[in-house]
Amino acid sequence: MPSALPDGDPVPADGSLPASALAGAADRPLGFYLHVPYCATRCGYCDFNTYTATELRGSGGVLASRDNYADTLTDEIRLARKVLGDDPREVSTVFVGGGTPTLLAADDLVRMLAAIRDEFGLAADAEVTTEANPESVDPAYLAALRAGGFNRVSFGMQSARRHVLKVLDRTHTPGRPEACVTEARAAGFDHVNLDLIYGTPGESDDDWRASLEAALGAGPDHISAYALIVEEGTQLARRIRRGEVPMTDDDVHADRYLIADSVLAAAGFDWYEVSNWATSQEARCLHNELYWRGADWWGAGPGAHSHVGGVRWWNVKHPGAYAGALAQGRSPGAGREILSDEDRRVERVLLELRLSEGVPLALLRQDGLTAARRALADGLLAAGPYDEGRAVLTLRGRLLADAVVRDLVD
Repeated sequence: MPSALPDGDPVPADGSLPASALAGAADRPLGFYLHVPYCATRCGYCDFNTYTATELRGSGGVLASRDNYADTLTDEIRLARKVLGDDPREVSTVFVGGGTPTLLAADDLVRMLAAIRDEFGLAADAEVTTEANPESVDPAYLAALRAGGFNRVSFGMQSARRHVLKVLDRTHTPGRPEACVTEARAAGFDHVNLDLIYGTPGESDDDWRASLEAALGAGPDHISAYALIVEEGTQLARRIRRGEVPMTDDDVHADRYLIADSVLAAAGFDWYEVSNWATSQEARCLHNELYWRGADWWGAGPGAHSHVGGVRWWNVKHPGAYAGALAQGRSPGAGREILSDEDRRVERVLLELRLSEGVPLALLRQDGLTAARRALADGLLAAGPYDEGRAVLTLRGRLLADAVVRDLVD
């Protein structure tokens, strides 16, 4: 969750939504994102809305404490129930992210999930995921999560090489993420993801291959691989500016992506979104697909973003301000926007083009259709799906996805 919040219109004190947002809601999936903003240390590349104990000390008092965070988040879940009124939907996906959610006690995460179950109900096949730092869980912790209703876990591995982890300021020991997969399977988790990052300064092709092989050897059914983005204001950006480590390179990123796709495909993983591979349809992250397909989700927690029926809003960033608003019976929303039909069309193209199913050509305007024909001729879109009325990226198109989508949304 990026730390910067956009501008927007004020959110009503009670968080109420226009009637148009709930029109047809029963036909759309509903998910919950729960943001836990705490980290033991700050990774050098991270610009997410997270806080260490030192950063919170004296800047929010007891309201910002992680000891009572589950209770505070539960207050927002109850607010969501009031705002959504008689919305009949059960929740189909829950994703707990951060930060490091597993810095909270397992019982806290289970209580947060129980609040969603109590207020909304969970679909019988609901996907319930938490992110986890490898050093913050053990077999007992994972067993408690599984017993409490979690059925998917995502471990931040990033790399198998110690010197790469050092550049990223990651604190876990190489090999620990792979051990966590075994522990999660033993605890009964249906699906396990490993997150990887490529293009870190000082990483070689061999380092990247070693990370992929180590991840595959652990036996997850889902792998996410993201190019390192150097965000302004991070420790890594300052180190690059001082010349301590080299800047990342787009050509290196492209080479690493090709390596990832080749290695993962050979191991039986299919890409279903530009940065995500899974061994089966069931192993895909349903919660992320909910985002990419523009469904409804409520984001609870400091800085969390939500979207319901074309209304998007975001919460105040600081945990103290967030808890303070809820304690006073107010929505923690900092701003919102009501999307026009054109806004929603553009977002569909931006997001769905990243999926292996692509985007319907019928969503494109005339200039976008012209750009699609050009992309097809340049080998950036696949011919078969195009003939069937869909724009689907080829492997080369995935490397240039941002440029392709900019042309298609015109």
